Amino acid sequence: MTFLYERLSTTSVRTLLALAVVFVMLGTTGWTAVQPHGVTNVRTAALAAWAHGTIGARKLPSPDSAPGRIALFFATLTAAQRRTLADRYPLVVGNLNGAPLTLRYRANRKALVEARATELARTRSDLLTPAGRDLAEQLTDRYTSLLGHGRQILAFDPTGVGKVAEVFGDLGSARRVSIVVPGVDTDVLRFERTAKPYTALDGMARALYAQERRDTPRARTAVIAWGDYTTPSGVDLEASTGNLAARGAIRLRALLTALPQHRDVALFCHSYGSVLCGVAASDLAPGQVSDIAVFGSPGMRAGHVSDLHTSAHVWAARDDGDWISDVPHLEFAGLGHGADPMSQSFGARQISAAGAQGHPGYFAPGTASLANFARIGLGDYPAVACRDGHPHCAMGL
Repeated sequence: MTFLYERLSTTSVRTLLALAVVFVMLGTTGWTAVQPHGVTNVRTAALAAWAHGTIGARKLPSPDSAPGRIALFFATLTAAQRRTLADRYPLVVGNLNGAPLTLRYRANRKALVEARATELARTRSDLLTPAGRDLAEQLTDRYTSLLGHGRQILAFDPTGVGKVAEVFGDLGSARRVSIVVPGVDTDVLRFERTAKPYTALDGMARALYAQERRDTPRARTAVIAWGDYTTPSGVDLEASTGNLAARGAIRLRALLTALPQHRDVALFCHSYGSVLCGVAASDLAPGQVSDIAVFGSPGMRAGHVSDLHTSAHVWAARDDGDWISDVPHLEFAGLGHGADPMSQSFGARQISAAGAQGHPGYFAPGTASLANFARIGLGDYPAVACRDGHPHCAMGL
């Protein structure tokens, strides 16, 4: 019995030490947490106002209502009434699944204007430290960028580090929709980058949409940069658990429910985003999600593709220089995310990521990974390049 106990103890220690590598790797990639900047939770205040609001003597529906009920409510309003609600409650309407897309874009534009004004005032405040004013300046610049001409902001919440989602293309008429689900440290400030833009969520989605348009110019496609969930921050313990993934999965399912019906949806899940996609997979509407592609994945909290309980095609990619390959793919006492999606035993369709630039560089121009993601998003499976030149990853599709 003593011998068995020592064996178990040693195994446990080794497992926990291995899991510590997760934090070391996260800490050495330049991912450092940005703390909430102290803005009052204006969305909570907006929701409280909405709960007591009316339009044409009618009570407003609960924001938690099913997207179908929300859509029906807005369909009964006049155009003027819809605009009134968007202008009066922008932080509610802009994040309301089921509300008309163009109305959400309008509401989020107004919410961004208001958030920018708040941060601009903070840049001049003597009550803030120099670091606080610098952060306010960065947020002012970010909001100004998000207000750029023609941008379609699908979701926006300035609370804390902030959440934002953007649409490329005509989501209302698209027949195929690609959703990019990001990993850790995705927030308003890091939603986009000037240098190497394809390493940030906005640049990933923008690159994917551009590649799809190059491949098939007449395709009715749209891409969503979906930063609308709370991601782990840097070396936070949450990065090695599925807690935030589970909460994010609820939000992802709500988005999918609100999308126009009869659309083929492909999920492109990076790093911790692949954990979220793994958790969400079993509850996705049958037939709606045609593909789940994970890349730079620490695991999907599953031992095999069959454990995901999804009818979607599951694809996996990893660059040879991606440090995630050194992270132990296991699960112990709630820590870790399970089997490596790139292992043969997992059963995913392994695709080439040739040319990718480490962990954040899968959407770099000219990479096999970007080309493959576009082909998957378009449903052009025979054109997908398999890992190591093997011709079998798209067989049977």
